[in-house]
Amino acid sequence: MNMNKNILYIAIAIVIGLLAGWLIFGDSGTDTASNKDLSDLTENHDHDGETASQMWTCSMHPQIMQPEPGDCPICGMDLIPAESSAEGLAMNEIKMTDNAVALANIQTTIVGTGKTSSSDGVISLSGKIATNEENNTIQASYFDGRIERLNVNYEGQQVSRGQLLATIYSPSLIAAQQELLTAASLKDSQPALYNAVRNKLRNWKVSESQINAIESSGKVRENFPVYATVSGTVVEVMAREGDYVKQGQPILKVSNLGNVWAEFDAYESSIAQFKKGQNITITTNAYPNKEFDATISFIDPILNTATRTVTVRATLNNKENLFKPGMFVTGKVKGTTPTVSNESVTVPASAVLWTGERSLVYVKTNPNEPVFEIREVTLSNRNGDTYIVVSGLRNGEEIVTNGTFTVDAAAQLQGKKSMMNQGKEDEAMMPMAQMEMSLPIAFQQGFKKALPSYYKMKDAFVSSDAVKVSAFAKATSQQLKSLSTSSLGAMEQSHFKKSIEMLEAIVTNDLLENQRAHFVILNENMVALAKNIASVDSAIYVQKCPMADNNKGALWLSTEKNIRNPYYGEQMMTCGSVIETIQ
Repeated sequence: MNMNKNILYIAIAIVIGLLAGWLIFGDSGTDTASNKDLSDLTENHDHDGETASQMWTCSMHPQIMQPEPGDCPICGMDLIPAESSAEGLAMNEIKMTDNAVALANIQTTIVGTGKTSSSDGVISLSGKIATNEENNTIQASYFDGRIERLNVNYEGQQVSRGQLLATIYSPSLIAAQQELLTAASLKDSQPALYNAVRNKLRNWKVSESQINAIESSGKVRENFPVYATVSGTVVEVMAREGDYVKQGQPILKVSNLGNVWAEFDAYESSIAQFKKGQNITITTNAYPNKEFDATISFIDPILNTATRTVTVRATLNNKENLFKPGMFVTGKVKGTTPTVSNESVTVPASAVLWTGERSLVYVKTNPNEPVFEIREVTLSNRNGDTYIVVSGLRNGEEIVTNGTFTVDAAAQLQGKKSMMNQGKEDEAMMPMAQMEMSLPIAFQQGFKKALPSYYKMKDAFVSSDAVKVSAFAKATSQQLKSLSTSSLGAMEQSHFKKSIEMLEAIVTNDLLENQRAHFVILNENMVALAKNIASVDSAIYVQKCPMADNNKGALWLSTEKNIRNPYYGEQMMTCGSVIETIQ
């Protein structure tokens, strides 16, 4: 009986073992299939949308890679999503992810014809009030001598006809008076000699009453007065007390400001839109609620090759003395011919990247994917907030109108053609700032006095304020022009003249991009001069942005060691470094 129990226990154990084996291994096929499905789900999952796998980089410093958005630790620019290389794209094309497009707020627009433009052919011009050269008069000395007293000695002073301007000591006039007294005693016997002496004094603008007073008193005047021949406002003092002046040398420039000129810069592409007698509406910051009507009185026949502009001038009545020379004004002119034809393509100004030589836009080539192609276009007039495209775009094409710079930065990051990269090897910047020069002490002192205005102009570039840039560039130019350069050598003269030329180009241009292009060349010359100053009152830092001037690098001077980039402003405020200190 015990044996039977043992057999029963063994049988039960075998059954239980078989059942457990079936439960464990018999369902393995199902588990395997389930695990395979889970693996496939994981492998096929799209990680593009996961921010955990997205890396962020700087468009100007691609070596920066961070797992989350933020600021570039080198230049301070906003980081952008790092893109993987796209296959099957042309050299001019780049591809971005939908996530990157959304984060950068990139917007596109299908370009249309000029019929949709709301500018109505009105061209906006920027300019300044200037004195009417036709009303300018030079008050000169009519004889040689030394200015003993200058009664009118500052700009803006009002003078009236017959007013005493200056008192001059003139040895030649003293001799002529003595001749008059001698000839007066012989006028009965030698009337021709007597009349010749009197005519000589008349030619020196000595009045009949003054001649008669000398003759009747029998005394010679040592200091002779000079009187104003016209009434007006002093716009320039051209001599100082104690100066020795030659016959005909200017003392003052006087202008009648009863009417003034409004001078505007018109770009080469829009010259055909202007003609004499055309109506122009003028506004100014000083009187923002007033509009002044005038007509175009002059169009300069010579093009300014530095700025590619011509001067368009209108004459304004200024009897109420509202307009001050130097005041900024804006003029609006309706073009003489339709500025937009049915075949013309107009694009928003925000879509255009302008390098100084090329105008670029980004075209979306694939309607279903964010693929963009860089395209060079030729522009005509700017009407309000739109440009007319002469060539490079067709009606119906889709272009980037917001976030253009971000797309360009992504193209540069991917090594594609971009605004900064034309596919050509950049030439090295000329080492002009490394040249040694010999500057006279007097020139060095005068040059240092011009630096404060230069620093203000640099700060205006940092703030991206084109109006202030122009104003401080003019002040710097005027101070440099007052320096004596007769003792400078040929190389020093070349740097000095080029600095003046670039400052004038900045003054006459109201586009910040153009001003910054001239600022690059200005600094190549200004830094070269500054580095040859024997001593300075406080340290001057020579700073450099390696990204400026199409990645060639550009210099500037600063009194602050901290970098405040004048070539990019807020876009790359801290991009750059101090490369030298002038003690």
